[in-house]
Amino acid sequence: MRRLLTLRAGKKLTAGHVRVAADALGVSERTVWRWLAAAQSDQTAAAYPGARSRADARFTITPEVRGLLALWKGNVRAVHRELVLRAARQSPPADAPSLTTLHRAIRRDLTPGERAGLAGGERAARKHDVFLARPRGWRNQVWETDHMQAPVLIDVEGRARRPWITWFTDCATNAITGLAVTPVHPSRESVLAALRSAVLREDPYGPFGGLPEKVRVDRGKDFLSRTVTAAFDLLDVAVEDLPAYTPHLKGTVEGLNRAVEGMFLAALPGYARQPRPGKRPSRPKDEVLLGFEDFTARLLDWTRWWNTEHQPAPLRGRTPLEAWQEDPTPLRDVAAADLWTFTLEDAGTRTLTTRGIRFRKRDYVGPWMTGQSGIQVRVRFMPHHDHRIEVYHAATGRYLGPADLADQATEEQVSAVRRARAARARRLKKDLEASQRERYAAATQAEPPQRLSALSGAQADAELARSAGTSLSQLALPDVIPPAAPPADWRTPASLAALTTADRPAPLPSSRDSAPAVPDGLAEPAAPPSTIDEDGDAL
Repeated sequence: MRRLLTLRAGKKLTAGHVRVAADALGVSERTVWRWLAAAQSDQTAAAYPGARSRADARFTITPEVRGLLALWKGNVRAVHRELVLRAARQSPPADAPSLTTLHRAIRRDLTPGERAGLAGGERAARKHDVFLARPRGWRNQVWETDHMQAPVLIDVEGRARRPWITWFTDCATNAITGLAVTPVHPSRESVLAALRSAVLREDPYGPFGGLPEKVRVDRGKDFLSRTVTAAFDLLDVAVEDLPAYTPHLKGTVEGLNRAVEGMFLAALPGYARQPRPGKRPSRPKDEVLLGFEDFTARLLDWTRWWNTEHQPAPLRGRTPLEAWQEDPTPLRDVAAADLWTFTLEDAGTRTLTTRGIRFRKRDYVGPWMTGQSGIQVRVRFMPHHDHRIEVYHAATGRYLGPADLADQATEEQVSAVRRARAARARRLKKDLEASQRERYAAATQAEPPQRLSALSGAQADAELARSAGTSLSQLALPDVIPPAAPPADWRTPASLAALTTADRPAPLPSSRDSAPAVPDGLAEPAAPPSTIDEDGDAL
């Protein structure tokens, strides 16, 4: 190396000398040139060519570089351009690290989780963390539940919507114990419907079910509502409220959410995350979407396949059904009638009158109420199912029977009210808010979507009367002040004659060919002009 430095100082160093030195040292010519450049400023580099510089002198990742990596979402080349610009703006100008040096420092000073977190946030960094696995436990020891919006568009009464799935899964066997599907946003009614299907050991979920010892939820307001928590308390089921943004603490149901998309939903028509050609993703115009009933039936078939044929990796070659049947843990069952009672919301006590039971400013009646007027009853109801309530004796708690909405509106009245509401919503530009108020019943079987809206006949007539008073077409002057009756010798159609007033005198002609009226005694009024046809003859 010193010989090469001497030749370079005397300007006698040629490419041939560097090539010979590179072959002798087993490195590239570029490396030899780099060593020569370093040896001119550092005597240690001349004595020990290729040796690493001291650790305290090498480039390291500073908080400034971390901030730039977060700003540019992990784009190292953009960070390098920013460092070069900042170094050039200093006085005197400083040296900026090369792109290779920056890459080397990032790999050396930052962990894979830190690099992923600076580029994609906390969720991306969490993929590089190590989590402890819970013991498998026994069946019905712990259940996990969650809502999932399916990335599939389905046809719900002529509108394309993305349905929501609410399900319960057993952590020991990975079995889906029950689910409910709603065409729009889920509510506490969806949770209760899914809970009933999970507890009852009936088709299409097979032998899975019974009461669990504990259920894990993720602070969803639907799962922690007063009705749902009261139902869990009555069923003697503990609720574990997990901290926010901790999906790894309920990994069984989160894994199910990911599995159902890749194994089932991605193959359905209307899949919303399908990559499509063009600048903007759009659905083909000739694509036929599944109906709500068809989607629910296919989802239940996939659930049956998951429980009876699929072999999840944690079960080591067994299906959820085999793992469930091999577990000797006894099950706690609840009768269907008792379970329905436990999952209703309590509305307090009412007095049974001759008009029935007054609940939410409406009357509910039932055939069993005959001869029982005056007793105190307790009302329980399913959330959003306002067409029926369940009635119990206030003192003894004995079940008396159901009560349906009295004077329930007909389908024609309901349709007319919906049209009036839609017109009012369009005028006020609140289509979005109006659509969010629509609710559908959660389905546990394959059936058409059912709206959860019930109107009494009086409510329908009152709302239609209010909407009719705002129609501009009904406020037009010809409809408010009927015209006078025409002369008797005129040939007037019967439809127009019915719109006139017979006791009012006929108004003077208002045609531009008629003469103006003059006061009495000054001149004779001009005769009305004759009607002339195209040939000049009077009609």
